[in-house]
Amino acid sequence: MKKLTKQATSLLTFLLFSQLLLAQGSETDFFRNTGKIYVVVAIIVATFIGIVFFLIYLERKISRLEREIND
Repeated sequence: MKKLTKQATSLLTFLLFSQLLLAQGSETDFFRNTGKIYVVVAIIVATFIGIVFFLIYLERKISRLEREIND
């Protein structure tokens, strides 16, 4: 289960950063010129951190339930 979580996290990280690197166009220039790119990046980072904490919470809860079932 931990291996699956690590793989999912790695895949999500790769997709997130590949989209950020490939996103080049007038929208990107607009956000950079107005200074709002930092807001966008902060929201993406906050969302990613929230997902990671949620996955950790789920992993702990599932592990606890598995231990209760085995006992």
